[in-house]
Amino acid sequence: MSRPPVDLRHALATLDPLPGELVRVATELPARYGVSAHYARWAGAPAAPPTGAGPAVLFDRVRPDHGPTRAVLMGLYGTRRRAAGLLGCTPAELPHRLLDAVAAPRPPVPAPDPARWPRETLPVDLTALPVPVLTDEDAGPYLTLGAVLATDPDTGVRNLSVHRMCVQGPDTLTIWMVPGRDLELAHQAALRRGSPLPVAIHLGLCPAVLLSSCCPTSLVPPDLDELAVAGALAGQAVELLPCRTVDTDFIAHAEYVIEGELLADRAPESRHGTVATPEFLGYQGRAHPSLPLIRVTGITARESPILQAVSGPGHEQSVLLGFGMEAAVLDLLRRRGTPALAAHCHTAGGGQLMVVLQWPAKRGPEDDVAVRVAAEAVLEQFRMAKLVLCVGDDVDIESDQDLWWAMVTRFQADQDLHVLPDREGFPLDPSQHTGYSPSLSADGRTAKAVFDCTVPYAQRARFQRPRFTEPSLPAPRRPAAPHLR
Repeated sequence: MSRPPVDLRHALATLDPLPGELVRVATELPARYGVSAHYARWAGAPAAPPTGAGPAVLFDRVRPDHGPTRAVLMGLYGTRRRAAGLLGCTPAELPHRLLDAVAAPRPPVPAPDPARWPRETLPVDLTALPVPVLTDEDAGPYLTLGAVLATDPDTGVRNLSVHRMCVQGPDTLTIWMVPGRDLELAHQAALRRGSPLPVAIHLGLCPAVLLSSCCPTSLVPPDLDELAVAGALAGQAVELLPCRTVDTDFIAHAEYVIEGELLADRAPESRHGTVATPEFLGYQGRAHPSLPLIRVTGITARESPILQAVSGPGHEQSVLLGFGMEAAVLDLLRRRGTPALAAHCHTAGGGQLMVVLQWPAKRGPEDDVAVRVAAEAVLEQFRMAKLVLCVGDDVDIESDQDLWWAMVTRFQADQDLHVLPDREGFPLDPSQHTGYSPSLSADGRTAKAVFDCTVPYAQRARFQRPRFTEPSLPAPRRPAAPHLR
């Protein structure tokens, strides 16, 4: 197996010779609406139709509100096959590769040759960067793939995680942090010490690093450095360099690095309404009334840098979220003693809400119950998981047609639908609301369901898929022996 790409440029170079995998757009487009409108046809669901999963798209000349045109990349992880292929494996193999990386992490190292990663210093002006604005309702330009690196001052553990950040001015960002996650805990620890938290925000990273940064806490616990997981996944340690304006490190190969401090100060996410930017489940986001501020102290970039972004709704963000979730689900089932063959966190559910589990052939009637109980355990363990679809080993879980076929021919609602009412859920799903379902005790709670499309053990003989018979070909004729003269 070849070694995964060492940086974003290497990843793009691997796609260049492959037909249909990378599209280059030379036409100059505005960062405000132009990039997103052009990319929409390739975003894939949950983006609104007409759309379908497509190539990675490199826009060579994107014009910010002021400043020079620069490159923007969207869709690198727009298909599961391409995302896994960048790491030298298949979609089914990648969750297992992540589990192996978590079990044997490879810590980052100081860059042995800093000259290998030359950088230029840019003006501290975020408004001069080609940060896309997706819709005319958006609160502003958003960094949608900004990977924030920070160290908890209490524990000394480094954390790398992707966060949505809105450009509020030349040197100011607001940031949304999921409550209780590692970055927010590090921020609170810094505030208790009476100081801001130094951060390095990365735009444009290699696949191993970005995928590791998207893994859930249930897979990568708070005491484990995501960069060590990335090093194991890439087969080589991630190289770090010191920031120039704050006391922290940055990832040497990043296209852009925005250095700054996460402050105690807060500000509204939007100054002109209640809308943020489109969310990954396919609906417009609501702006938060008060978010922490990041004061930008420096910006550096590689020569001719590439700003990487996602479109909000679409396959790409779902793919990035899904692989880590799959690894966490497989780990849970393995620890329970009911290992599944594979898990697929479907992009239609944002890579989180819909989980497909593929089970091995049943060995007895007790496995009918074991499948259901294990699926319910997934729903109880993972707050965002809303639906689990169980299928057998003869179903292709990467094929929507095969999944629907299993649903139609191996599912009876009165027997195979198992509902878990009023569980903790995910408020960005608009159906998880008391106005939608009076049976919910509060907004952000949901009914969860198992769709068991596995064949009952006693009925297995009636559900055999036919295999086409290969014709028997005549044995090749041996050439006649040459005549002797």
